[in-house]
Amino acid sequence: MQSSPCPQSGERSRHVLAHAWAHALAHALAHGDPAALGMAAGSGEPTATRPATSEPSGEETAIPTARHVAIIMDGNGRWAQQRGLPRIAGHKQGAVAVRDTVRAARRLGLSALTLYAFSEQNWGRPLDEVSGLMQLLHDYVVDERSEILENGIRLRTIGNITRLPAFVRRPLESLIADSAHQSGMTLSLALSYGGRESITDAARSLLRAVAEGTLQPEDIDEDMVSAAMQTADLPPVDLIIRTSGERRISNFLLWEGVHARFYTTPCLWPDFNQKELLLALRQSHLLQTQSSPLPTAPTT
Repeated sequence: MQSSPCPQSGERSRHVLAHAWAHALAHALAHGDPAALGMAAGSGEPTATRPATSEPSGEETAIPTARHVAIIMDGNGRWAQQRGLPRIAGHKQGAVAVRDTVRAARRLGLSALTLYAFSEQNWGRPLDEVSGLMQLLHDYVVDERSEILENGIRLRTIGNITRLPAFVRRPLESLIADSAHQSGMTLSLALSYGGRESITDAARSLLRAVAEGTLQPEDIDEDMVSAAMQTADLPPVDLIIRTSGERRISNFLLWEGVHARFYTTPCLWPDFNQKELLLALRQSHLLQTQSSPLPTAPTT
């Protein structure tokens, strides 16, 4: 299990350097500035900029070795409480963090990003909070529709979305259908989701096949169970990130995440951004910074 503190005053120097590295790399990705990547040649230590040399060394590129990252987005309520704000204010700022993180994942070239947006257990929260969350989900789907479609993102869900109110399901199902053909990053929203519940659903589907006589119990294996899961068309989960410092999996991707690395950060979800995503990948050893050679001059 990897863990890293959210940027705070008075951190130890190695954490300050790590965050400086992530900040520089995030800037480079956002602005196309290869000089800002700043990984000291051969040292593996993060620095803000690469020292000038007499010979150009080509451009550096951040390349994730992870294909599928999943995030438990935790800490919206605490973020609001720390600022004397109502909980819904934390959820609103959390929606901004979702937008920033999706953009960062797409820039990095991840194949899949899965976000734990609303659990089965969340239905037990106060009615006004649940209503506010449903409105935020509706607004996110409507507001992000153009960006999702224009950037080749395929939107899908895992979980029991039949429990969502109709005013949320309609635009959600429309965007899922309209983005289904896209071949870029797959964004999965875990909604009314539970890991145990998803395994139970997969077991039910296999039992139905047994009852119908199309499947023999002794033929059921791990691959068949995986194929019955809602996540069957996604690559294996490489990394699960949890914000807010908690070290619990909270019923998230129990089957799919069995071999995933787990990374926790005290950063509350509303403060999570591209820099934090880069840091999580790097400290989990799932990010490489590579130099591409300069093109050779043509021979005459």
